[in-house]
Amino acid sequence: MNSLSFNTIHFHPIQRNDDQIWITSSELARALGYAREDSVSRIYDRNSDEFTSDMTKIIDNPQTVNLTVRIFSLRGCHLITFFARTPVAKEFRKWVLDVLEKEVLQQQIDTRVKINSEQQAILKEIIDRRCEGSVKKRTELWSRHNQHFRIPRYSELLAIHFQDAVDYLETIQLKSQPEKQKINMNAYEDKDVQYIMWYAPMLARLIFNDIVPALRALDSCKVGSLFSYTQEMIGHVNTLNRRAKEQGVTTLEHVENRAIY
Repeated sequence: MNSLSFNTIHFHPIQRNDDQIWITSSELARALGYAREDSVSRIYDRNSDEFTSDMTKIIDNPQTVNLTVRIFSLRGCHLITFFARTPVAKEFRKWVLDVLEKEVLQQQIDTRVKINSEQQAILKEIIDRRCEGSVKKRTELWSRHNQHFRIPRYSELLAIHFQDAVDYLETIQLKSQPEKQKINMNAYEDKDVQYIMWYAPMLARLIFNDIVPALRALDSCKVGSLFSYTQEMIGHVNTLNRRAKEQGVTTLEHVENRAIY
């Protein structure tokens, strides 16, 4: 893939077998305006409990034998910016979200990356669980899945469609189910689900508009995690609300019949 640039900094992304772009800590430090190349590593050392294994890793240095280098995924780069105190940190944070994530998606589209063996196993596990030993149900699930994504076999599924495939297999209503086994209540009409659909966006606005600014003013080390977790939550809730609308649910009966966000 082509190298990426932010202002005058040219990145040389590290590509691994996880379809993600990884940036070295030294390049990330230069992009954030630090004079010392170990500045980002020092930031990480002070806040390592905030990072998960999919945000940062130690790998062998491809340039120097017997040395290692710390690398950060897009989410890791994004979280680092909340601890950085350089003037360019805010601009770089927006660049990470607006440019790097688009680059990952474009890379997957251009190379037509298919799901890996681990992802295939996840889809198979869902099928095994849902078919309950029924050959008829198994055949129906695989057939409808492959038709839905227009592929000859599930191993041909593109990686960018993996999460959609998981959601599809988890929620599809089986035609081969006996009538008595059908779920009588639409999940989106459940009281607890509707409360989540209504109050989660309100909570997210409160966090983004009031709590995050307050924590930043206090120079809290937890603001990065809170911001990332809230983004993750609201992403899932937006998906939940969108799918409810697709199934004809436009108002929340248990929340005074208010319109879905």
